[in-house]
Amino acid sequence: MELHNVPYKVSYRAVKYPRLELKTGELLFVLPFGHNPDILLEKHKGWILKRISFIRECLDSAAGKELAVRTGEEFKRLVHSIANKTSKELKVELSGIYFRKMSTKWASMSSKGNMTINILMQSLPDHLVRYVIYHEMVHLIQKRHNGRFWATISRKYRHYKKVERDMFTYWFLIAKSHHLL
Repeated sequence: MELHNVPYKVSYRAVKYPRLELKTGELLFVLPFGHNPDILLEKHKGWILKRISFIRECLDSAAGKELAVRTGEEFKRLVHSIANKTSKELKVELSGIYFRKMSTKWASMSSKGNMTINILMQSLPDHLVRYVIYHEMVHLIQKRHNGRFWATISRKYRHYKKVERDMFTYWFLIAKSHHLL
């Protein structure tokens, strides 16, 4: 099936509400049994085309990017070092740092102050590893991605929107190199 030359798949599942996913660069409709994807296609056509265009731009700009090469131990030392500096800078305290492979995000912060780092970040350049850790640790101050959160981010990263875009570019580059796409 296609939407203006954009291939997509439909997955019928035991879900209450329909949703659109573009996690791997491919459009997936997750629908409750019996739902028609045409209704969602029409309703969200503008958003879908905008996101697909953004993903294609990220994939195009990924072509010139280099992945970092470091061992797992080097990466863990780097993360702990950055987290220690960032906790002093933000005057916050982490409970712990955990590492695991995650399929949809770079990292997360629990309400108990535990930061989980996606091991795929091992391939990110240092400046993006620093950004992700800073971003997650700001969640110890402000839980949600609201105005206060982004104001805190922008104190250190004035052009955070460009960094966020770079994060998407690297996501697709790393996912492609790990055959996740």
